[in-house]
Amino acid sequence: MEALYLLIPFSALLVLAILAIFAWALRGGQFDDLEREGERILEMPLDAHQPATDAAPQQSSSLHRGGG
Repeated sequence: MEALYLLIPFSALLVLAILAIFAWALRGGQFDDLEREGERILEMPLDAHQPATDAAPQQSSSLHRGGG
């Protein structure tokens, strides 16, 4: 029973801290535009993360065009 005298105030402080962090995130604009980040990933060019190895196939195709 004596533990409740300690746990109830700690749980109330924890709830208040969680509410304060949530309010801070709301004021900071964390939840303003949920769609933008998903669209930004889709708009990223595909070859931005790939090494530049496309030069060899382009050279071979230009040899075929010029040699014929």
